[in-house]
Amino acid sequence: MNVEEFCTSSTKMAENKKKYITSDELKKHNKPDDLWLSVQGKVYNVTEWAKIHPGGATPLLHLAGQDVTDAFIAFHPGSAWKHLDRFFTGYHLEDFQVSDVSKDYRKLVTQFTKSGMFQKKGHGVIYSMCFIALLFYACLYGVLYCKSFWIHMLSAAILGIAWMQVTYLGHDSGHYEIMMNPGFNKLAQIVTGNCLTGISIAWWKWTHNAHHVACNSLDHDPDLQHLPFFAVSSRLFQSLMSQFYGRKLTFDSMARFLVSYQHLTFYPVMCVARVNLYVQTLLLLFSPKRRVPDRALNIFGVVVFWTWFPLLLSHLPNWNERILFVLASFCVTSIQHIQFCLNHFAANVYVGAPKGNDWFEKQTSGTIDISCSPQMDWFFGGLQFQLEHHLFPRLPRCHLRNISPLVQDLCKKHNLPYRSLSFLDANKLTFRTLKTAAMEARDFSSPVPKNLLWEAVNTHG
Repeated sequence: MNVEEFCTSSTKMAENKKKYITSDELKKHNKPDDLWLSVQGKVYNVTEWAKIHPGGATPLLHLAGQDVTDAFIAFHPGSAWKHLDRFFTGYHLEDFQVSDVSKDYRKLVTQFTKSGMFQKKGHGVIYSMCFIALLFYACLYGVLYCKSFWIHMLSAAILGIAWMQVTYLGHDSGHYEIMMNPGFNKLAQIVTGNCLTGISIAWWKWTHNAHHVACNSLDHDPDLQHLPFFAVSSRLFQSLMSQFYGRKLTFDSMARFLVSYQHLTFYPVMCVARVNLYVQTLLLLFSPKRRVPDRALNIFGVVVFWTWFPLLLSHLPNWNERILFVLASFCVTSIQHIQFCLNHFAANVYVGAPKGNDWFEKQTSGTIDISCSPQMDWFFGGLQFQLEHHLFPRLPRCHLRNISPLVQDLCKKHNLPYRSLSFLDANKLTFRTLKTAAMEARDFSSPVPKNLLWEAVNTHG
């Protein structure tokens, strides 16, 4: 036997020694105490790892019992691959296959990696920090050194813009390192999230990672679970069980009443939506049931916010101005809250857990881009390229406009949707989506227990 024959024989023997399981067998390992995943056809037991996974346990549970190669590639740098071996079960996936869409998607990831795009962050972080510092200085100066009511309201608007920019920076730091090392990046997260906005970076990671993995799943994506105030689909009228919150999304008479007018209340609610974020932050940080990474640090950051913000308000001359100042700043930041809704509310939705084998398809189906000129990229924080961001969440925002044509070509090649609307058109589409669901909520053919408020308003049509 020559060397070539020996190598071929050895390879075949190694193949024969491999242990295999089917996809159906893998699906059985989909519980918190028995959590297996497949990456590139190799099966890993991540039951214990899920408890300390930096991205939280929720994304792993959402994709449990499946091949998650595309999701793994999207969220992890190349250096993460070497850590997989310690979780290897010894099994390979017998019926492992890669779709044509996934092959093309992975080629793009490889192309971007080889060109160094994931590491090239440009000077956007420095520019953002300088701009944010200037905005906060202008706000403080207007409040502390000016007596004019209108200057105070302008300062409130400036603070709202500052909060928007801080949120974009915090969002960037949550997806990739914007600083020189992980320690400084964590500091940037606490400062931008907790200290400057009062919204916990721990809460953001908990919900945002789940949103990315289960994009537009009505029962898995927390960003679509807004009952009793909003319902983007009539399927929410079935009181679905939220797999994220672990409770039923009850569609009762009060929810029906509120949803029936959601297209009219949407913008007013967005103006005070920030209050909900503060409440959600506090509920998570002081929840004894949930594991919160860096809980003490997060609480400290929130305390910093609730120290400086009331102090700033105390320098205004009276309570009328203080209330108007808060409302004005909230109304400005509502533009950002609306933008986030535009990216998903009118896109396609589904019920059920996300599937690892249609990662690309689910992202194209559940997102809508906002078209704008390059001069407005700072205003939208890169998230106007919502699909591009969902496909490549680790990619710095300075590259999203450049890769957009490549994503469009890939969508066209595989006959997948690529929707990009102007800010106005996206608002119109979202309004129509909300109105459609509102009209369906008024349909008495699917009754729910009614209260006196519902009956009083709707008895006579």
